Amino acid sequence: MKTGDAGINLIKSFEGLRLQAYKPVATEKYYTIGYGHYGADVKPDMVISNAYAEALLRLDLDKSERAVNSYERNWNQNQFDALVSFTFNCGVANLKRLVTNRTNAQIANAIVKYNKAGGKVLKGLVRRRKAEQELFLKG
Repeated sequence: MKTGDAGINLIKSFEGLRLQAYKPVATEKYYTIGYGHYGADVKPDMVISNAYAEALLRLDLDKSERAVNSYERNWNQNQFDALVSFTFNCGVANLKRLVTNRTNAQIANAIVKYNKAGGKVLKGLVRRRKAEQELFLKG
């Protein structure tokens, strides 16, 4: 499967668009740019276009999509999109923890528990996980 409009819009709404490289937290190893693109390829003074930000998002989504697709479940589009958003934000290892040996109902209940960074509950993560949960529960 590929991410649908609901998933892309969810990710964009929480990541926001930043055309200049930044560090959301000073202790981050790498810079972030575009719609949450993070890595060694992002340099401190880097500036990109809207089109390049979209291209980076599509590349980044591919990794998350492959991870979600690796679980041979019959996700509906909304469930898939919610899990791609979750994976985009939390990573492949946390996706594995979230879905392994859980039913869809258990996944929906557990997704909201991934709301901490550095051991602290963050309001933005609470809102994002709730939005992912709501999308996951849509038929």
